[in-house]
Amino acid sequence: MSQLTTNRVVIKDVRYTLAHVPGLVQYGSKPARALPGDAALREQLGARLRSFDEAAAYPPHQAFLGARPPEALWALERPWWRSQGDAPPVGPDRSCRGPFGELLDEMPFYGFLKIADDFDLVTLSEEFTAEARTTLSQHPLITPDDLARLGSGQPLARIEQSTAALPLILGDGRLVGCIRSDHDQDTSLSADVLLENLTCKATAVLALRALLHDGPVPAEQVEYLINCGEEAVGDRYQRGGGNLAKAVGELSGCVQATGADVKAFCCGPVHALVIAAGLVASGLFREVAVVGGCSLAKLGMKFLGHLKHDQPVLEDVLAGVAILVGADDGHSPVLRLDSVGKHPVSAGASQQAIFQALVAAPLQRLGWRFDAIDRYATELHDPEITEPAGSGNVPLLNYRLIGALATINGELKREAIPDFVTAHGMPGFAPTQGHIASAVPYLGHAIAGLSDGTLQRVMFLAKGSLFLGRMTQMADGLSFVLEGRT
Repeated sequence: MSQLTTNRVVIKDVRYTLAHVPGLVQYGSKPARALPGDAALREQLGARLRSFDEAAAYPPHQAFLGARPPEALWALERPWWRSQGDAPPVGPDRSCRGPFGELLDEMPFYGFLKIADDFDLVTLSEEFTAEARTTLSQHPLITPDDLARLGSGQPLARIEQSTAALPLILGDGRLVGCIRSDHDQDTSLSADVLLENLTCKATAVLALRALLHDGPVPAEQVEYLINCGEEAVGDRYQRGGGNLAKAVGELSGCVQATGADVKAFCCGPVHALVIAAGLVASGLFREVAVVGGCSLAKLGMKFLGHLKHDQPVLEDVLAGVAILVGADDGHSPVLRLDSVGKHPVSAGASQQAIFQALVAAPLQRLGWRFDAIDRYATELHDPEITEPAGSGNVPLLNYRLIGALATINGELKREAIPDFVTAHGMPGFAPTQGHIASAVPYLGHAIAGLSDGTLQRVMFLAKGSLFLGRMTQMADGLSFVLEGRT
């Protein structure tokens, strides 16, 4: 890679959103294919859905929102879903908060779907609308204009007669609304696709509003938005045309911003952060926000494994993230553009080749040993979600591979790999929301540690599966180092 002469770039802040939506699990891609015609399986699924209080008490969710350090999960006996201690208090707005974001109950989240809806796609019942209005009015990110967008709702009987629409049901089975298709011949505008796109928009807006509400920069100073969510928003003529970035900015008060979407499968957030850093380093824009909404399709993706092992269905939350990248402010951690590791076309798709390109190559270029990185943030999928379905402990496998590379490089004895994993890795704690789980869940913890001096360098690396689109057999990946000031 060529040498860069640029302005210094920092990551100023990050916020996350989790929405607990057991009623939407049935619309995840796997449940939507497995449940129709199987009443017994539907009943079994319904019996294993979590309550909001259980979701709030779940230790990985607390780590995601910053209420506990991910490393503390090493010492916490599994299964973590049995742990009910130290849950954050639930407020009157039906949310609980940590230092980096909030977990929102499905009732106010359904109300926010209506607020985020510009085309009257969502219809909520009169009774539920009143309930959602009362709850949302107590939420610090909700404005009077938002409450006006809720409207007054429709009679429940009319919703029950909307056979062509997709019903919106709470986890307890109560029908509260529906979402309609917007074209009878365009599958890109079918009700299920529109629900995927609208939930993606809503979770991204909630995360960005929280970032701008709590953070160092007001909304009107954001100049560019990059959306890295996975949803392909468009119509039959341009299925992934976008632009969700500006849609999110519009509802977040970013009136001086423009923006675009970046698509890179699970690598999306890291690609977006490096692109944002390049825009800032060049002087083109001073404040850039990277946003990523949820992946509704991944709700309940591994629910059959969870049911088989008699555990709760843990893929019942939607996630969103918003990250502020800006010009040097003198105190925020620095995104080292000279540390960027890329997976070139020539690298090949083996795991060793990917990690060689993303980890070993940039370390060698900078003259750093593997232990010069305090923490490696990689694919941080919660193992309690993946293991029952036979997918293994993804972050643990990744950290062992990084340790093996250090061994090959002569920096680590093979028997010391487990200690290296504990010292430089972390347990997985992120929901399986695709791009969201890849590295960026640790950003909040990293910024805190790099700011108070407990960390000096953190490497963020993400891998992508380009073969999913059936256009190439290649893999993908990108990495960078975030560095403290001391």
